[in-house]
Amino acid sequence: QVFSYHCPFLMGPIECLTDVVTPDTDIQVTLSIFELASAAGIPCEVDPALVNVLAGGKTDGSSPEEDYKVACLLLVFVAVSLPLLASDPASIYNTEVEGYSNNIHCLAKAIIHVSAALFTIHNKNIETHLKEFLLVRLAEGSQL
Repeated sequence: QVFSYHCPFLMGPIECLTDVVTPDTDIQVTLSIFELASAAGIPCEVDPALVNVLAGGKTDGSSPEEDYKVACLLLVFVAVSLPLLASDPASIYNTEVEGYSNNIHCLAKAIIHVSAALFTIHNKNIETHLKEFLLVRLAEGSQL
């Protein structure tokens, strides 16, 4: 806010650039815009630093298709593990720390940011994959 107040001529164009980004925008252009916006303190849909770290950590010899399958399987694993985590005794709200002892309150944000970064790397639609995550979660919940 301070930066916007003192340098509106600089922040205005950066904010306009972030508004122009759509799911159809080229991945490299999107990451460049988000990196610029993050450096200026503007929150972004996808964390470019996380994308760079995850993209740099690819294993040698694995194909992009295999990495994509691993990303999808990670979301399935998280969806199936949620009931176990929720039934954990550490998942009870602690008024002293105003949160949960096992930090389960951070899980939703972590799922969103990590999956957005993973599917940005593979140039896939993030919203579609998160909807599939919810469907897997709902299907698993109905079997309990």
